[in-house]
Amino acid sequence: MESGHRGTLLSELLYERGLTPEQFSEQANLFAYEHGIDATLSARHVHRLATGRRTDGRPLGPVRAGTKRLLEEMLGVPIDRLLKPTTRTPSEAQTWSSEALELRARITSGRAVDQQTIALFQQKLDLTRVIDRRLGASALLGELRAQIGQMWSLLGDVLDHRSRVALARVLVDASTLAGWQALDQGLLRESWEHYDKARSAACVAESSALEAYACAGQAVVLLDIGEHETAVELTRYACGVAEQRAPGLLTSWLLAGHGEALAANGDRGGSLRAFDHAEWTMPTHSRDSDATYLVFDRTHLARWRGSALARLGDPEAIDVLSGVLDRMSPDFARAESALRVDLVQVLSVHGERRAASAHAERARLLAAQVGSVRQRQRLEALTG
Repeated sequence: MESGHRGTLLSELLYERGLTPEQFSEQANLFAYEHGIDATLSARHVHRLATGRRTDGRPLGPVRAGTKRLLEEMLGVPIDRLLKPTTRTPSEAQTWSSEALELRARITSGRAVDQQTIALFQQKLDLTRVIDRRLGASALLGELRAQIGQMWSLLGDVLDHRSRVALARVLVDASTLAGWQALDQGLLRESWEHYDKARSAACVAESSALEAYACAGQAVVLLDIGEHETAVELTRYACGVAEQRAPGLLTSWLLAGHGEALAANGDRGGSLRAFDHAEWTMPTHSRDSDATYLVFDRTHLARWRGSALARLGDPEAIDVLSGVLDRMSPDFARAESALRVDLVQVLSVHGERRAASAHAERARLLAAQVGSVRQRQRLEALTG
């Protein structure tokens, strides 16, 4: 296909991309395989389609349905336009081979994002969450970053409103999980950025509840950098946003997050009132669809309350946290590590060094097991 050769628009596109019929054939067959299209395209067939002629010089006949689908989905150009005879002129080739062609291809990809595809994204994320609880974030964060990047790229090309909202909901879930994983790895700035992107995705998802969830996660980053008053304000905002518009389980979780921030800021009374409100708000029975991104029950609420009491140096924290430790599932290795660090904190304050040392040893082992930089740093700050 040399410059000036008369052929079809397909010929022009191959020329613009610097592809031989053999190279395009390989790309097309791979595309067909990856997208479940029942078609193959040989190099000889590509040459015929590009020249608009059979080998003996006769005009092309009708194109098979599979070939038509393959070319249109791969190139984003209607088949009759692709096979129309043309002599390369800069304006015509550029119209279909540069930005317009790329945009059509992206829109075509966006159409492929249906409810089944989104469900697959969610299933993969749910599996990541389970592995994260048991084994930690160190081996998962890179993969999760890539998944989030892929979903953000697709979101801009999804035009169907229902699919766009559903994909954005999964993005909030993925970004908040990545925010928590990054925080656990000691990557404070990255964690903040993931939570901020989660808030943006919540707007696309048209969900005030998800925005509140992302805000509360961001508040934990604020606590870790000593911005306690700001964390109190952000968790108060999150509770206000979710009021009357969030599932009971999420509302309880948000109130507990507010209680943690109040404790960090030295407000014991406000903190305990927030935890009491969280316990009162928690539903007796929660449907699976209420807040699928949350693993939260009365045991987790008690652990959170005990952690807040430990921050305050309250001896009551010892009984609360010890009781939770007896009934906590062994699947929550990182949560157990955090709980034991809380016990180290409050036991040390009250002079029970032997018990504190025993919990510190176990917490150190668990933190190493799940690769928790955050818990290791907390422990080092307490024990030196």
